[in-house]
Amino acid sequence: MKKKSQIVLLGTGTPNADPERHGPSVAIVVNQTPYIVDCGPGVVRRAAAAYQAGVKGLEVRNLSHAFITHLHSDHTVGYPDLIFTPWVLERNEPLEVYGPPGLQEMTNHLLAAYQADIHERLYGLEPANDQGYQVHVTEIVPGQIYCDANVRVEAFRAKHGSWPAYGYKFFTPDRTIVISGDTAPFEGMVEQYQGCDVLIHEVHSAVGLQQRAPEWQKYHSSVHTSSIELAEVAAQARPGMLILYHQLFHGVVSEEELLREVQDRYDGTVISGKDLDVY
Repeated sequence: MKKKSQIVLLGTGTPNADPERHGPSVAIVVNQTPYIVDCGPGVVRRAAAAYQAGVKGLEVRNLSHAFITHLHSDHTVGYPDLIFTPWVLERNEPLEVYGPPGLQEMTNHLLAAYQADIHERLYGLEPANDQGYQVHVTEIVPGQIYCDANVRVEAFRAKHGSWPAYGYKFFTPDRTIVISGDTAPFEGMVEQYQGCDVLIHEVHSAVGLQQRAPEWQKYHSSVHTSSIELAEVAAQARPGMLILYHQLFHGVVSEEELLREVQDRYDGTVISGKDLDVY
């Protein structure tokens, strides 16, 4: 019998170095098979913490499939960790990674940077296998990008500045799960989110933004989704559950205040996600 899919928030943070919120990363686990979306700082240790808390699919050596929304550092600083740490802990198959153009070049540079480490592990005394450090990269376009016995994954274009960025839609045996990645509102956003069971979405405080410098107001309003905008989109798309992640408080509002900014304008189920939450 197929088990219910699990959503694990491995990291809900932003570039801010908040020790309570590691870098953005979400795990979808189906039949104890994990699929990782984004690789923020701390991703592997957060997976290990979730495994110790009972999510058995997140045993570190099982981390072999990843999907990258975009190449900003806060979403990819954990990428070398995901490449090498599971290999050291006996992953014996290549890491399969899907993401935007530029991902292959980033991967090539990382493998080159760690070439001495790879050589020592392969040809020194350590009994390392010759598969687990390898990476198979697929640079994607919108549409279906992955399918196996557990999940089907579609990618859609997000709006996050001048470079390619994607959101992902996971179809599991029991749920449709959408992960926004970083994005401002875009044409077709409601259609992409329409009627999904779970929408995991970035958000920043509209109230807090007003207290930032003008250049930061321009930036965040151009590349991210405010609490007001997200509430308006959710009111049209009607997800079964809206989970906030990558929450940006702008240093002036609390988590509770940001949550209320959304709830005051949207009457559906809204949850402020925290690291290691499981749904």
